[in-house]
Amino acid sequence: MPEFPIVDAHVHFWDPAGGKYPWLAGVPPLSVRRTPAELDAARGSVELAKIVFVQCGRTNPFEEVEWVADFARTDPRIRGIVAHAPLENGDAVAADLRRLATQPLVKGVRRLLQDEPDDAFCLRPGFVRGVQLLPSFGFSCDLCIYHRQLGAVTELVRRCPEVNFILDHGGKPGIKTGLAEPWRTQLRELAALPNVVCKLSGLATEADHAAWTPAQLQPYLEHILSCFGPERTMFGSDWPVSTLAIAYPRWVEVVDAVLAGKTAAERRQIYVTTSERVYRI
Repeated sequence: MPEFPIVDAHVHFWDPAGGKYPWLAGVPPLSVRRTPAELDAARGSVELAKIVFVQCGRTNPFEEVEWVADFARTDPRIRGIVAHAPLENGDAVAADLRRLATQPLVKGVRRLLQDEPDDAFCLRPGFVRGVQLLPSFGFSCDLCIYHRQLGAVTELVRRCPEVNFILDHGGKPGIKTGLAEPWRTQLRELAALPNVVCKLSGLATEADHAAWTPAQLQPYLEHILSCFGPERTMFGSDWPVSTLAIAYPRWVEVVDAVLAGKTAAERRQIYVTTSERVYRI
């Protein structure tokens, strides 16, 4: 385990009784209240210095932001929010971004791409234009995709050199089927672009939830580190989605085992410093 408090750059909170989250209806094990109190009960001995909340599909994204901001008033660990914004609306999304910018905790936005049937959805002119507006508001852009969308996302990053991008969950490689290519090659091509970083998060849920092993996850984690290096890699738990496959402390153990050969400074970079720099927390 890390010998210092860490930054978790990818946490979700929700309460189905207090807001609408349509996708939770299809995942009964997750369709229960999850807040900082439940996170503290789940994290075991892992010490959290700072938390970045990432949007999780509440039908009213502005209500989601304010709901999390209410927790932050009594929980100083919550330092950043990645909010939803309909980036595909192009210039019209400026009104949403302007409203989000009134909440200082909002550091970036995420418009989910993983379930779009068109793998090149992110290259539609409206979406590209919406992304290009983000630096004007001081926002970064989280990318949540499946591995098949890596090529299109790499082109999006090329077209938006002024935007800081964060790739969630390593681009969701097909770990369950043992997929290596073209994910490995495409991830390295994405990492060649200087305005993107990557999260060590969510990989256990891309494996067999009941039968995964650390040995299956290790080459994927190592490849992410090889591509991006400690200065462009950050730790994230993806809690509580991650609980479908792995307990919070166990995920930290798996990551820490892969980082065993890193220097103390490199481990701190991955667990703390990259997140602080990228999310400005």
